[in-house]
Amino acid sequence: MTLIAPLDKAPQSEATQFLDTYPDVQAIDIILSDLHGIGRGKIIRRHELESLFTSGRGMPASLFAQDVSGHDVDAAIEAIDDGGGDSRCWPVPNTLGYQTATGRGLVLLQMEMPDGTPTPYDPRNALMRQVARARALGLTPMGALELEFYLVDKERDADGKPQPARAPMTGRRLSGTNCMSVDELDEMAPFFDAVYEGAAALDLPMESLISEYAVGQFELTLRYRDLAGAADDLVRSKRLLRSTARRFGMEACFMSKPFAQSSGSGMHLHLSLADESGANIFADPSEGMLEPRMLSAIGGIRDSMADSMLLLAPVLNSWRRFAGTVYSPAANTWGAEDRNVALRIPSGAAKTRHFEHRVAGVDANPYLVAALVLGAALDGMEAGTAPGAEGAAGEAEYPPMPGGWLEAIDRFEASETMKSILGAPLHRVLSAVKRGEYNALAVEVTDLEWQLYGTTI
Repeated sequence: MTLIAPLDKAPQSEATQFLDTYPDVQAIDIILSDLHGIGRGKIIRRHELESLFTSGRGMPASLFAQDVSGHDVDAAIEAIDDGGGDSRCWPVPNTLGYQTATGRGLVLLQMEMPDGTPTPYDPRNALMRQVARARALGLTPMGALELEFYLVDKERDADGKPQPARAPMTGRRLSGTNCMSVDELDEMAPFFDAVYEGAAALDLPMESLISEYAVGQFELTLRYRDLAGAADDLVRSKRLLRSTARRFGMEACFMSKPFAQSSGSGMHLHLSLADESGANIFADPSEGMLEPRMLSAIGGIRDSMADSMLLLAPVLNSWRRFAGTVYSPAANTWGAEDRNVALRIPSGAAKTRHFEHRVAGVDANPYLVAALVLGAALDGMEAGTAPGAEGAAGEAEYPPMPGGWLEAIDRFEASETMKSILGAPLHRVLSAVKRGEYNALAVEVTDLEWQLYGTTI
């Protein structure tokens, strides 16, 4: 049976409270995340906010048939086949907040069909289908997403290439790997102080900050909470980082692999399930023993790993991250306290036991990643799937992973498991959009091709 959970709509009281708290705010960004996690929407005026909460706002479902540049993909438009009319969008509960960087409000949206059911093409609705599936079993999905990103100067270097940002405190251009350097974080303090100030205003639970394994690369962690809220947090965090960076003469870069010789940026997802009393069902049943249901969840994810790679590495650049596999696992592996596997079980207190899915790049859509991981985990638990052998020894038990973007598109398009987890309409449209993106890039002649072949071959 397919569960169709009605939209959980934010109450009008959220709008009233916001307007009372921020009497000087004159505009609000209303944001719908498309298939790629890119924000599409409008900036509305103050007097329009309450009607957004009471009556919704019209936007076309064809937004989900666009490529990353915002162009319609013909095959995806045909798959949606809604005549191009507007569907109704509603605010996501607990996402309305004040943006300190812009002076405007911000609220996330979710889309509804004319008959009142959730739009099947909306990635957030795909996640909520899997959340409803878990809740029907008496379980609440809990999770957190980690966010890796680069800060680059808004000005290019003498060769026209991106370059590391300058530290706001010292004016020094960032250099050297400086992994986990506290001094580098101190030099960047004016920027990150502004980020944390913005997070507080948005009620966004940002926690630890580190300098990562490359020049200008950083990581922010977000508090563990209900999985849908965690995905909303990731979407809002990217918007906060972007808007704040612009005001410091920088750009926040969320490409998976922006620099060929530097480490890639991931978006690791931590997941557990709570029962009706709030207890973690993945908690160790006894010392030195892992919970069988968690192992079955890992087994379900491994069963569908090869089919799911398009969701985890959605664009051409995503696949460059796997060229250097240190801490960027591209193999179907699992293990305890091993950062080179795809599915890692961190150490820690037995009652907080969970697993970490480490494959997704930061360019992936957090709603689709969360829907995939939760859906595959539930599949494994329902079937009692074995997790297979740990480490590299277990790879041969599963189909080989896709070797590149086109193969990932082919596998995803043919996958009944992906169709089941995402729903057939979203699976069909996403397949069409990604194949359209591939075809558009395949015919482009690059500068590197001219350099290698133009006058020499």
